[in-house]
Amino acid sequence: MSSVPLAEPASVSESESTPVVSVILIVRNGADFIADALRSIYLSDLQPLEILVIDGGSDDATVSIAQQFPKVRICPQISHGIPNAYNEGIAQAQGDFIAFISHDDEWMPHKLDRQLAGLQAHPQFAYSLGQVEHFLHSGSAVPEGFRQELLVAARPGWIMEALVARRELFVSVGGFDASFAVGEDSDWFARTLDAGFTPMMLPEVLVRKRVHDRNSSLLNPDINHLLLRALRRSIQRKRTGKAIDE
Repeated sequence: MSSVPLAEPASVSESESTPVVSVILIVRNGADFIADALRSIYLSDLQPLEILVIDGGSDDATVSIAQQFPKVRICPQISHGIPNAYNEGIAQAQGDFIAFISHDDEWMPHKLDRQLAGLQAHPQFAYSLGQVEHFLHSGSAVPEGFRQELLVAARPGWIMEALVARRELFVSVGGFDASFAVGEDSDWFARTLDAGFTPMMLPEVLVRKRVHDRNSSLLNPDINHLLLRALRRSIQRKRTGKAIDE
């Protein structure tokens, strides 16, 4: 489990009732889709304090496109891998709440409004999720091994793109495990549940997840093995209070 040192919360002059949100977008060579992802962030009445684009060494137009959007801060990734990219973003985030979006996905209008209103009204919840709708990118074939039923109906979104979390949750359960090339979110969600944190799951679609032939989580051959590992760790935590390989 990774310990994530957090930046100092932002000092703002707005009303204390106005939540301060940092959005983290991790990317490498996402020029084809990143503009759509960034545009979708602004479709809430509540605007983020900052959008941290953690760039893993893009050699296309990703950075130049992202720089055209307000509140974007480009943060070159220092370490390697998806979990470490998330951890670097969390460490730099100044918001009281932290949200995530992938460069190739889109938020639905008013996503932040709905989730932040819920978390403020119900302080017993440490984080919020919503439903996710998968859609096939125009011109793309369904990737081999993809569960095509996901294209038929929305599902509860236990994924980073659907998450808005209180920043202190990352102090309580830590960051993302860098030993997971993919599936790091499943391991993290399992740790939150094992620690007694229950999410507020909203009933409406909040994320449109693009399916295409470059989805890293869909194409990684180790995904099933790593998800099984996350499950085994959760079972072991419940039995002994410590995961097998921690």
